[in-house]
Amino acid sequence: MREPISADQAERLAPLLKALADPVRLRLVSIVAASEGGEACVCDLNDAFDLSQPTISHHLKVLHDVGLLDRSKRGVWVYYAVRREVLADVATLIGGNA
Repeated sequence: MREPISADQAERLAPLLKALADPVRLRLVSIVAASEGGEACVCDLNDAFDLSQPTISHHLKVLHDVGLLDRSKRGVWVYYAVRREVLADVATLIGGNA
């Protein structure tokens, strides 16, 4: 970082960081980002955790609501994709590259 973030940037990034502060949500973003084609079916995400489907759905909703994930419904399944531009903003804040 070359200069401190503005108050507006801090207001925009704080909810993202709060959402990512949960280990399950952090793993979900990581799994989706690393998935083939950059998206993952909720059915595959459920299998990656020893948690109930409603709990996984709650975490995915939190990530979607703060803008970290996009979702699309295909038939009975929902697919999630990381919004790379939003993840890039977080990476810039912590000094990395997305």
